[in-house]
Amino acid sequence: MTAPPLVAPTSGTRPLPAAAGQPLVEVRDLVKHFPVRGGILQRTVGLVQAVDGVSFDIRRGETLGLVGESGCGKTTVGRLLLRLIDPTAGSIHFDGVDITALKGPDLKPYRRRMQIIFQDPYASLDPRTPIGDSIGDGLRIHGIGSAQERREKVARMMDMVGLQAYHARRYPHEFSGGQRQRIGIARALVLEPDLVICDEPVSALDVSIQAQVLNLLKALQRELGLTYVFVAHNMGVVEHISDRVAVMYLGRIAELADRRELFRKQEHPYTLALMSAIPIPDPEIRRQRVILTGDVPSPVNPPSGCRFHPRCPLRAELGNPAICAAEIPPLIDLGAEHLCACHFRTPAGVEAAGAPVTPDAPITPVTPVTPEAPVTPGAPRA
Repeated sequence: MTAPPLVAPTSGTRPLPAAAGQPLVEVRDLVKHFPVRGGILQRTVGLVQAVDGVSFDIRRGETLGLVGESGCGKTTVGRLLLRLIDPTAGSIHFDGVDITALKGPDLKPYRRRMQIIFQDPYASLDPRTPIGDSIGDGLRIHGIGSAQERREKVARMMDMVGLQAYHARRYPHEFSGGQRQRIGIARALVLEPDLVICDEPVSALDVSIQAQVLNLLKALQRELGLTYVFVAHNMGVVEHISDRVAVMYLGRIAELADRRELFRKQEHPYTLALMSAIPIPDPEIRRQRVILTGDVPSPVNPPSGCRFHPRCPLRAELGNPAICAAEIPPLIDLGAEHLCACHFRTPAGVEAAGAPVTPDAPITPVTPVTPEAPVTPGAPRA
């Protein structure tokens, strides 16, 4: 994709949006490797392949859920989208502009349009700064409005997230965990961003508070037209808030589909295992668990080919075909924009030993979540 020429906006202004039909964010072949240093001279002795060849689009106004085990690269993807860390390779087009090529003053206007809600509501706030100053810091940095206008905007945003104007003079230690996360949300939204990275924003909160924060995020999205990337472990939370879901495993996307389609029918063996771990709040319904063997490989020395092949029950059912360890499976569209990275998943079903077989022959799919048996936002993590 050829990016249009960039005209650096002046301080306090926003770049003009691109065409309405274009995705807000287009990620292509994104790679991030962190060096592992050792020895007296601290030379690079290895690489942590945190993200390795990730591609996806984020549509305007949607919520894209990123799920997977700890260490699969979800948070790293979010930080790469915000340019908090620089990618090793690949491109990130935000509103038609390749922001991986931008530096300093050229990047600053786009930082205003991308914000993050951090996981820990306790560590993400400066304990020495009143929360009104913390929320308005972005306005000051980008030179938006006078001091009085900034105070008024902070007060409006605090009211929008359920805080009172007089709370602006208080310090973080005077608030509960749920209130602190509301402060973090207000700080992220005060700049009127287009994209918000929600990095496990409810994982540190009680179940009752989780529901309040999730409902607040959905209400603000409807009111302000926000686009979310929602990083989470809890599949119940992801089902509650997401429009589409991307499942990551060891730095790569294993499956990407519409939320309803993914929870109705899982194509990748890893997604099957994740879904089978979700409890259903109905004693009459039981899932067939898919128990994975072995541990998650190290991203310093990941397996060749498909990174899931050492633990894959489908590969074992098919007699351990060599292609799984030899070639990286591409993301294939199985229909209805349901993408899956598996050599033996095709639009016609499951392909085994060169001949198609029925989709449910190698692995029995887990019981889908029906509207009559919803997953609650507070369900335990997968």
